[in-house]
Amino acid sequence: RGGMVLFSFTRHGVRLLFSLSDDSSAGLGCCGWLLVLFSLLITLLTFPVSIFMCIKIVQEYERAVIFRLGRIIDKKAKGPGIFFVLPCTDSFVKVDLRTVSFNIPPQEILTKDSVTVSVDGVVYFRVECPVSSVANVSNADSSTRLLAQTTLRNVLGTKNLAELLSDREGISHSMQATLDDATNHWGIKVERVEIKDVKLPQQLQRAMAAEAEASREARAKVIAAEGEMNASRALKEASLIISESPAALQLRYLQTLSHIAAENNSTVIFPLPIELLQQFLQRK
Repeated sequence: RGGMVLFSFTRHGVRLLFSLSDDSSAGLGCCGWLLVLFSLLITLLTFPVSIFMCIKIVQEYERAVIFRLGRIIDKKAKGPGIFFVLPCTDSFVKVDLRTVSFNIPPQEILTKDSVTVSVDGVVYFRVECPVSSVANVSNADSSTRLLAQTTLRNVLGTKNLAELLSDREGISHSMQATLDDATNHWGIKVERVEIKDVKLPQQLQRAMAAEAEASREARAKVIAAEGEMNASRALKEASLIISESPAALQLRYLQTLSHIAAENNSTVIFPLPIELLQQFLQRK
């Protein structure tokens, strides 16, 4: 099809120096083609000095989006390694493909149950499509940061305080899916979102502490009441067993005396059976 290809004939063979195809320069028009040819002519006339202006290098973690008279060449990025540009008609933008992390500033959020909390987080993202990140948004990094703040407020605004404190992992996954879907048109891939800290008001912290303390005290009273009930049942069973054998009661008296005598007490309490007193009362 149409286009231009520049070759260099040497004794070792034919070498491709530059190529202008319909795909890379489509829609330039007559004036655009004249400018491109003029730039190429200047490059050839000033060779080999112009080679330093034409050869560019990008790193392994970078890609270059080349614009020729305002249009992206081949609709794809170049790199890594060496690529060629025309001095007057071409310009390029380097895009870093490494993962970028940033902190979401603390956001004052009103939860679903009308509790005001301050929440911050961290987001990890990377550029997945360099062409989209350059052509579809003016500043992909700044736009992603601002969108993360609004997404944090919108997602947490649909949760109550209990869900916010107990289901952080689920909230993080929900935020990641929302951000990834919104930034897909920008060529951004959101890899991970984490909730760092949830700060509650001081009054709410004191109220929650009082509620937890009251709950612990209620459980302690219930446990103590259950212990008293079990002890009373055991005493009832013991009294029934002792009532069947009067000698068992005397042995219990002696055992109690042995426990009292084991301590260095100046007072000794001797239990007197009530049945003995009843016999004296009956004689009177």
